[in-house]
Amino acid sequence: MKLIEAFKLALQSLWGNKLRSILTLLGVVIGIASVITVVTLTNGAKQFVTSKINSYGAAIVTVSKMPQTFMTMQEYLEFQKRRDITFDDYRTVVSDCKSCMSVGAERTTTGSVVYGSHSTTDTEIRGWTWTMPPISNLDIALGRSFTASEDEHSALVAVVGADIVNNVLGPGDPLGKEVRVGGEPYTVIGVGEAKGNLFGVSMDNWVAIPLDGFLQRYGSNASLNIYVDSGGGGEVMEVVADELRTIMRIRRHLAPGIPDTFNVDSSATFTDMLGKILNSFGAVVASIATISLVVGGIVIMNIMLVSVTERTREIGVRKALGARRRDILLQFLIESATISLVGGIIGVVSGIAVAKIITMAIAFPSEVEIWSIVVSLIVASAVGLFFGIYPAYKASELDPIAALRAEL
Repeated sequence: MKLIEAFKLALQSLWGNKLRSILTLLGVVIGIASVITVVTLTNGAKQFVTSKINSYGAAIVTVSKMPQTFMTMQEYLEFQKRRDITFDDYRTVVSDCKSCMSVGAERTTTGSVVYGSHSTTDTEIRGWTWTMPPISNLDIALGRSFTASEDEHSALVAVVGADIVNNVLGPGDPLGKEVRVGGEPYTVIGVGEAKGNLFGVSMDNWVAIPLDGFLQRYGSNASLNIYVDSGGGGEVMEVVADELRTIMRIRRHLAPGIPDTFNVDSSATFTDMLGKILNSFGAVVASIATISLVVGGIVIMNIMLVSVTERTREIGVRKALGARRRDILLQFLIESATISLVGGIIGVVSGIAVAKIITMAIAFPSEVEIWSIVVSLIVASAVGLFFGIYPAYKASELDPIAALRAEL
């Protein structure tokens, strides 16, 4: 039997029993759609977050009070007991770190920005040293950033995000306009490049002011984050990280053997951690999808066994006309594989559609991976073949005489 003829017979069988075919395909569709949706969203999130981590540069090392992630509330409470990273710590790193290319510090809060009759109440207020814009790879779309002198003298100048220009400052040249940040007047000297939304939250609703002035107005009783440009990756970052750890341990008078009371991390650390989290999440969903595929395969086997019973006379006629056992076996294997492959194709399309709908609804990033589509279709076909072996074997073993005598 030609393969093309076998595929035609398989499609005719599917089309002739539409409702049964839909119910048969459902398990495979759900399993494949789940895999494609999760892989698409996970890959999109991984690429997006990695790009955001690397927006501070691939060679950035950070010093912070506590890690960016923790597993339990007990860990969080323990980290909260640590001493804050202070402005004096930042100054010490600036003066003592010989291998650091550039050092910056940041602290943030949420507050109001007012210009005339327009205002916001949920704007991120960033206290930045003058080195932070280049360290964070901030592209200035209009105007300029801080200078060292403005930072040192706590000048009343600000760099704003695109949302502040669009929603607060209004039409006209934003440079030179005076906005009130937390009640204090600041002159706008620069506008950051628009970043868009993440999970429905704007990335452009922010104002950056010199850190020293920020601490004077918002208090210094909260921890800073220190960012260091190591000037290179790999071993260079390790050298810088070790030097930063030494500086901080000396400042805190930590004896040998006592654990660090601060965190020194690099962008590679965050990227690896993110990869492990997303891979673990993907493995869990893949396990659930596998169960769905197994259920779908069992349904396919059941339907194929019913099909063998219903088509007993057809099998008898084919054998009487010269069809060999392997022809019957091949026909039913192709039919089961076609059923699952069609389910796989529908699942792939459905999975991508669901991922893109989520992206449009809440701005969750998504990225379609070609390998996931190929693997999903191969797995779907394999499920059909595996669970179609027994029904196909049973059909090929039918005695042609007994098959021809079977009642319709």
